[in-house]
Amino acid sequence: MIGRRLSRTATAMRAALTRPGPLLLAVAVGVAYLLGYLYAIGDLVVREGVGVGVAMPVADPLTHMLGRTGPVSFEAIAIVDLEPLRLLFSPLNTLLGVGLAVLVGINIAMSYLAVTQPRSCGLGATSGVLASVPALLSGSACCAPVVLLVLGIQASGLLLTALTWLLPVGIVLLIGSLVYLGGRIDPTPA
Repeated sequence: MIGRRLSRTATAMRAALTRPGPLLLAVAVGVAYLLGYLYAIGDLVVREGVGVGVAMPVADPLTHMLGRTGPVSFEAIAIVDLEPLRLLFSPLNTLLGVGLAVLVGINIAMSYLAVTQPRSCGLGATSGVLASVPALLSGSACCAPVVLLVLGIQASGLLLTALTWLLPVGIVLLIGSLVYLGGRIDPTPA
């Protein structure tokens, strides 16, 4: 039963990503999500008068990139300036963001397919979108110390625990949403 459900999910994903409409939507939403994620964790900043260029201020980037700045955020190894954006390039943060963006994009493409397929089983357009919220909110982990000052010491343990779990919960929800949608979508062309 699980194998059949996963097979059907893979077939539905292929159907969603081989059609121009859902594919374009998946790419657009994925790019927007990646930019939002990098902005939320502080790796992408909008600035004025930055100029264009790349700088690598660290001596040993391979070991430096493994340094943590939070529960699920890592050190940057380069600065990329593209007027008016500045990206603090952290390979692991970017890889995590790309993985989440792919999951969100596929969820959106499959939700689009579910809504536009007349034979799909009554799914709403937000089926895959809601699963992406905890993963995006995990970017607020970089701002947690400010929130902790406002809430006080008693709430800090609970809040830090919640922020640590937002990203894994978001990933599990996104994968669960894919499997759910995949089992409900009729992948045959409309």
